[in-house]
Amino acid sequence: MNADLVIIVTAILVSTAAALVGTFLVLRRMALLSDAISHAVLPGIVLAYWLSGGERATLPALLGAAAAGLVTVTLVEWLTRSGKVKNDAAIGIVFPALFSLGVLAVSLYFRHVHLDMDAVLYGEIAYAPFNTLALWGREIPESWLVMGSLTLLNLLFVLLFYKELKLSTFDAGLAAALGFAPGVLHYALMALVSFTSVGAFQSVGAILIVAFLIIPPATAYLLTQRLPVMIGLAVGVGVVSSLAGYGLAIWLDASIAGMMATVAGICFALAFLFSPLGGYLTTRLRRERERLEVAARLLVAHLAHHERPVSEQEVLAEFGWNPAFLRRTRDKALQEGWLEVLRDGMRPTPSGLAFNKTRFAEDL
Repeated sequence: MNADLVIIVTAILVSTAAALVGTFLVLRRMALLSDAISHAVLPGIVLAYWLSGGERATLPALLGAAAAGLVTVTLVEWLTRSGKVKNDAAIGIVFPALFSLGVLAVSLYFRHVHLDMDAVLYGEIAYAPFNTLALWGREIPESWLVMGSLTLLNLLFVLLFYKELKLSTFDAGLAAALGFAPGVLHYALMALVSFTSVGAFQSVGAILIVAFLIIPPATAYLLTQRLPVMIGLAVGVGVVSSLAGYGLAIWLDASIAGMMATVAGICFALAFLFSPLGGYLTTRLRRERERLEVAARLLVAHLAHHERPVSEQEVLAEFGWNPAFLRRTRDKALQEGWLEVLRDGMRPTPSGLAFNKTRFAEDL
């Protein structure tokens, strides 16, 4: 099977599975918890490996990871509810402790087996074509089978419990009052995050799965205020990051996972700067346009109180503007047709006077 196709499809499956659950993590302001879970599942993987007798089995690893993820969430919430530490501090306490426990177990008891640091921490998506399983007489990439199943599982979870997830995300109190059991949904979501994280470990590594869990949903969050659109955009950003990241990695001879995460970061940066809903540069440009419009209205109102044309020097002395700002304000008023420039100064046009009277009446 074509290696390029295996890598690209694997990345798309990982990004899609991550976006489906990562969207709700971002909306619930639990993004840091995804990083904690993706590392804290390590002792669960090691324990599952030990209990399975040292066999290379994906299902025990998934179950162990889910259990470790739930332990992480439970400990974090218990510490938070105790009132002794804040939520971020609780996460910073729990996940390094569990992660260190897993690292010690690997280094002490599994030095001479395939469960080493590369297998459980880093991963390499370029190796995905070499990990295959015999299915129906054909060699199928293991990453396709695992991540395809997880993508389908996450999709079914979101579709079946969409109403409950939406309500518990935005109003957990109302969800509890209506009998939707937001606590059960919360732990189910965390279990799916754990499943998705460990399922992607061997294929793409911990760093890329954290990037796919958070960056595409965070990017979508900047672009829309509707949940279905946000989920779709998060999936789309993940797919674009997978395709563009792989193409750039091949072109530049760079890390595939690193380039995919970089492209996802670039998508977020573009949304942060240019989002029509509140991008940094978009907001600054809109505020500048509003400032110029207010200044142009003020200029027209000032000119309307004079029977003769007013020179620029008089306007500068009246408002204390600098010449550059006055020129931009004048150009805005000219563009709107509110004033005309004569040899001896500026005066409002009939449309400018009418507009000024209309806005003045509205303000009253």
